[in-house]
Amino acid sequence: MLGVRGGWRRVASQVGRSVAVWAVSTVTMLVLAGILPDFQLQSPDGDSATRIAVTAALGAGAFGVLSAVVWPLLVRLLLLVPALVLGLLVFFLNGSLLLLALRINPSGQAEAAPETAVIVAAVMSAVASATGAALAVRDDDAYRRRLYRLADRRRRRLPPGPSTPGTVFVQLDGVGHDVLLDAVGQGLMPTVARWLGTGPEERPTHRLTPWRTDWSSQTGASQLGILHGSNHDVPAFRWYEKDTREVMVCNRPTSAAELQRRAVERTGYGGLLTVDGASRGNLFSGGADELALVLSVSARRGRENRSRAGYFAYFSDPANAVRTALSFVAEVAREIGQSVRARIRKQRPRVGRGGLYPFVRAFATVVERDVVVAAVTGDLLAGRTAVYADLVAYDEVAHYSGPHSRDAQKVLQRLDRSLALIENVAEHAPRPYRMVVLSDHGQSPGETFRARYGLTLGDLVRAGCGLHVPRKAERTHSGAEARAAVRAALRRPVEEHGERHRPSRRSEPIVLASGNLGLVSFPDVPHRMSKEEIDARHPALLTTLANHPGIGFLLVRSEEHGGLVLGARGAEIPLDRLDEDPGPLAVFGPGAADAVRRTHSFPHTADIMVNSFYDPADGEVLAFEEQIGSHGGLGGAQARPFLLSPLACSAPVDEGGDLVGAEHVHRVLRRWLRESHGPQVPLDGREDQRAV
Repeated sequence: MLGVRGGWRRVASQVGRSVAVWAVSTVTMLVLAGILPDFQLQSPDGDSATRIAVTAALGAGAFGVLSAVVWPLLVRLLLLVPALVLGLLVFFLNGSLLLLALRINPSGQAEAAPETAVIVAAVMSAVASATGAALAVRDDDAYRRRLYRLADRRRRRLPPGPSTPGTVFVQLDGVGHDVLLDAVGQGLMPTVARWLGTGPEERPTHRLTPWRTDWSSQTGASQLGILHGSNHDVPAFRWYEKDTREVMVCNRPTSAAELQRRAVERTGYGGLLTVDGASRGNLFSGGADELALVLSVSARRGRENRSRAGYFAYFSDPANAVRTALSFVAEVAREIGQSVRARIRKQRPRVGRGGLYPFVRAFATVVERDVVVAAVTGDLLAGRTAVYADLVAYDEVAHYSGPHSRDAQKVLQRLDRSLALIENVAEHAPRPYRMVVLSDHGQSPGETFRARYGLTLGDLVRAGCGLHVPRKAERTHSGAEARAAVRAALRRPVEEHGERHRPSRRSEPIVLASGNLGLVSFPDVPHRMSKEEIDARHPALLTTLANHPGIGFLLVRSEEHGGLVLGARGAEIPLDRLDEDPGPLAVFGPGAADAVRRTHSFPHTADIMVNSFYDPADGEVLAFEEQIGSHGGLGGAQARPFLLSPLACSAPVDEGGDLVGAEHVHRVLRRWLRESHGPQVPLDGREDQRAV
């Protein structure tokens, strides 16, 4: 069935290219008819614009068919003609084919002087050839054949690679475990289906393992833990640090660099990719020497460390530029069409998708995907030992269209083709490769907190503090990774100093959102405030938050109990009693108590940690950002990503065990690298400070 679908896809692609070439040829003929005086597409008395357009379309179609059918026969007949004479005959024969096409045109209105026909035919042939070639480079099969030729040239030029297998890790950003299984079941991801052996005669080559994120279920925390072995003191996507009076944002270059420095200092070594590794499209380097589109080094000086270097390397090839530019334009048009359709159908939930979003989406789903995949294929052909790459396309689309939407499913199909391309290129690499696919988090659906209640979390906090609340709720901007990648590529600052998070007076609270996780900090108090201090200062605040129907639970420090989880109707559960009495954490499933206790231990945990309401019946949460597919807190699929590993690797966990936390995933990946004789953890961590 999948083979039949693939065949139909190729046929549809070929038909689409033919129609595109026809359309461009028609426009070219119309333009030439307006320029050249001896070339006419209308009768002397004049015709309507529609009739002229039909005449041009029929003429272009007839010329294209004659060129495709008759021209090869003429070339065979003229093989014995001297090359110089044949070169001259080409123009006259092409002009003759155009005259014939105009003669057989059913409209009977088109005509051209013989010498003009030669010019028109030459221009139309050149335009049709260029259009066909441009569309061909968008085709994965054509692109794959081109990479094979590059691999063959590299193989002839370089010595044989090592016999030990390398490992390529591909992160499908935001794709949850259940979303992946659903996509495989619906036939959207045939490559993954083949690896899992879902067909009746297919044998599995990979195993699928779910894992559980920390409370902060977002790329910054997960990828830092996976690549560097520690995500200690990363309580959310963005948080306020009282000691430096700065807002840390995971997708800000300076923050990413600082988080990576802290992780290396804590673990004592450079990261997963320290020896002969490559990091592509990630927030962090993993200690790799080969870097492209890595946010934590994008603020560095020097050409080799610029985030844009990967883009320059990719677009220096004209074929890559044409392939990606055409796909970019198509993706912008696709997003505009899908957004219009959603508004017409009055789909709910829905968030705004105007402004620059179509271009941000096209950047994530086309530009970054193409650049990262091309960098990975280059790494494979170079025989690197370990490669880690992040593809953010699904995460970006699911934020605005929903994790189970048709738009997101289309992206999964294209990501599967990218996996197939990487797999096929690996077959031509100078060494064998093991391919591991994983995700950093999932996404949970649901409308926004603002859409349901008409106010933001910041408004609710201000009301609880007795402060003025604006009549119109301001939107909380999304922190999607693709927006940071666009800014880094253009060398634009990404919330460099957190100005928009600063209150007008230091006594006012700072309220930050990370998906369905909110953080409230009081910047004028140098330490983490306790429940007793908050109650004394704002007696109604904690009660207002805990009893709001859109809030699931709160975490605060307590002078008496150390830490407290607060819920509706006065629920107060000390952290050391959550195992016996989970209280409001019960609906969030196993592991919630451990995740909350771990976050409570962080030095920079906010004064009040706020997790939104979660409905286990439909898996929905309420995002504090403008997203209908969100992640960042507890609740639903966002905390259940996946790890897809070759059977040749040892099992991630013992039978019946759980894979919990990004740091645990890091230890598993390190073990696999050791098993395949890959990079080892250096004995002296100081040697790897240069890799940060």
